[in-house]
Order: sequence, then structure tokens, then C-alpha cells
Amino acid sequence: MAVRNPVDLIALILVIVGGLNWGLVGLLDFNLVAAIFGEGSALSRIIYILVGLAALYTIYFATRADTYHTRDTTTRH
Repeated sequence: MAVRNPVDLIALILVIVGGLNWGLVGLLDFNLVAAIFGEGSALSRIIYILVGLAALYTIYFATRADTYHTRDTTTRH
């Protein structure tokens, strides 16, 4: 995943955080987000919502990843 702008970078970080959290839940039955921000707290819910939105953005990013626009042309990889 080539990071091309700040939104791409933020989405990538949030998806990594979400993936690591799910890995911890699956392997160790430990929810890091809940441990840091509190089980069911408003901040935990916001983090989960942001991770979910980042995942949706990443799906969009994956569909456009092979095409990017330059000033002169569209390049496909």
C-alpha cells in the first residue's frame, strides 16, 4: 500500500491498530483498546468507529490502488 496522502496514512495506522487488537483478542482474549480506554466507554466506541471507517476507506483505496493520476496522464500498474 503506497501512502499518497495523510488520509491514506491515518487509515493505514487505524487498520493496523484494529488488526493488532483483533489478533490480541483472538490469541490472548485481551482487548487492548478496552484496557486502555475502558470497556464500553465513549472513547473506546470512537476508536472502534474510526477503525471501521478506516477499513471502509481501505477497501476504497484497494479498488483504486492500481490507478493513480499525475498532472499529465493516468498510470496503471
